[in-house]
Amino acid sequence: MKYSNPVIKGFYPDPSVCKVNNKYYLVSSSFQYYPGVPLFESDDLVNWRQIGHCLTRQSQVHLEKIDSSGGVFACTIRYHNGRFYMTTTNNSTGQNFYVWTDDIYGEWSEPIFVDQGGIDPSFYFEGNSIYFMSNGTDDTGRNSIFQCEIDIETGEKLTPSRVIWHGTGGRYLECPHLYKINDLYYLMAAEGGTEYGHMIVYARGNSPYGPFEAYPNNPVLTNRNLGGYEIQGVGHGDLIQDHDGNWWIVHLGFRQIGRWVMHHHLGREVFLMPVTFHEDHWFTVGDDGTTQGEVETNYIPNSAKQIEQTQYTFHNTSWDIDWCYLRYPDKQNYLLGDGELKLRGSQISLDMADSPTFIGLRQKDFRVEISCEIRVNDGEAGITLYMDEHHHYDFALRRIGERIEAVKRLNIGNIKTIHEQSDLNSNVAILKIISDHDTYSFQVISDGIAIDLGSAQTRYLSSEVAGGFTGVVIGLYSQDGSCSQFNDFSDFKCTYLN
Repeated sequence: MKYSNPVIKGFYPDPSVCKVNNKYYLVSSSFQYYPGVPLFESDDLVNWRQIGHCLTRQSQVHLEKIDSSGGVFACTIRYHNGRFYMTTTNNSTGQNFYVWTDDIYGEWSEPIFVDQGGIDPSFYFEGNSIYFMSNGTDDTGRNSIFQCEIDIETGEKLTPSRVIWHGTGGRYLECPHLYKINDLYYLMAAEGGTEYGHMIVYARGNSPYGPFEAYPNNPVLTNRNLGGYEIQGVGHGDLIQDHDGNWWIVHLGFRQIGRWVMHHHLGREVFLMPVTFHEDHWFTVGDDGTTQGEVETNYIPNSAKQIEQTQYTFHNTSWDIDWCYLRYPDKQNYLLGDGELKLRGSQISLDMADSPTFIGLRQKDFRVEISCEIRVNDGEAGITLYMDEHHHYDFALRRIGERIEAVKRLNIGNIKTIHEQSDLNSNVAILKIISDHDTYSFQVISDGIAIDLGSAQTRYLSSEVAGGFTGVVIGLYSQDGSCSQFNDFSDFKCTYLN
């Protein structure tokens, strides 16, 4: 069978996966977005459907007024004795914690904290022992993987934290995962930073504490030497064995805008590559240690067909699953109906590290057409292409007294300007954004007349410009309101083009 990467498109970084019976479950980072830690299910590792989130209550995670790319960092999902566990870091509070559930479609527990520092926590279960690991620096400042044993009921450490591996010497050692395969313990990690030098490395030993011998040909997977290739930043992986005994790795990567344009704005996405174990018990990954966009493998039967959703509307999405908020939403400013949306703006704007009235979908591909009919009754209502509070393009209707205008506002760092505007005769109009790899184009349709409000380059919403760890989210928002009236959003369409 041939399948295409990424297998989950858009800003879903740092994937971790586990298998239970005939299903696979995957989680990803969510940073300042709420609910936290998107949760996916699959029958075949290629087709994924989101089924919920792990962090759905404010009591589970602190997100109030944190900066963009703070909050919930990389997570790990594991299954043990009939129970799912998800562990992660709130990087804004510096705490590692985990939650659990006995019902993957239900609610998760309150957080249980572990007194071990670093980020990217992970579990390894063996018998009655529960190993908890994370990355950090030792007393000499050297990058290290730390491990302790914990009481899974309380999070209490049963052993001191100790260094089990220093990696291979690459910078930013992170993402530790431990596995036992054929009586050997494999410790996998990432190095190089989650950027163009990203890579996956591993080592093996005879016990969970090592000593670990590094794979002689590390890195086992990286695209760092593929100049001019679309898929870059490959790293941060998790191994999984499928129903037929084949091994795979899910990992993050990103797609740059063009062959020679080293910018990416869709965020870090989820990729899948086959793994081969050899007679010497070392394993290799992918096409000569690289990740490709098109993968042909006999690991997946030809009967398994990769299916991709190309249009998202109010009718075929779930407010609770597909959509996300910035930090904790003030729910009294949202009316989420069947096929319609009403938003009431406040004085909290998209420029603030706070909770503006905003609800969004992650942008999943370069070529997309977005449209929505909006009635502005108070303040400003529109569509934002949102990277963070300092980098977003806003396309909106604005009421100033009895005057109605359409505006296109560009926010790039500390440069914030209304780039185009047009007076309208009505407070109802269709806003349309058409995107390709390089450009977003903006058009307002009022009283049947289409008005072009120009374009803006996608690169200024990229991680290379904005920094951080997120990707563009297509948001519907309202702001600058008196909190007395709702603005109406209807006939929303987000259509990805071939």
